[in-house]
Amino acid sequence: MTAAAPLRVLFCIGINQNFFDLPAGDGGAVWQATLDLLEKTSRHPGITYIADFDDDAQQVGPSYGWPWTAYMLADVDSQATVTEITNLLRTIRVGEHALWRYAKIEARIGRPLTVRDDVTLPTGSVHG
Repeated sequence: MTAAAPLRVLFCIGINQNFFDLPAGDGGAVWQATLDLLEKTSRHPGITYIADFDDDAQQVGPSYGWPWTAYMLADVDSQATVTEITNLLRTIRVGEHALWRYAKIEARIGRPLTVRDDVTLPTGSVHG
């Protein structure tokens, strides 16, 4: 029996208005919690961490959906592991609050972009 292919998961993170309502200089604790999220995700069993990137240079203010503020890309062994990662926003603390007070997370589950077995590429194709 062959092992199932991992799930390719894009974790989308949106920072909400609560972060922007913090007094000037008080955002460091949220940043630290966000770094903790990245660290815990990259070391979590069942995760092969590929990359992360921050989209905040091209947008300002809260993001409640697309485009998101930041992203993490990983290969994940199961949907249960995906749930464990999204649940980190409930368990990582920012003072007396959980990280989800300042951010939301959504997971998009797919697969690496590959040609399916039932597709025949044209002869002479760069990929065929």
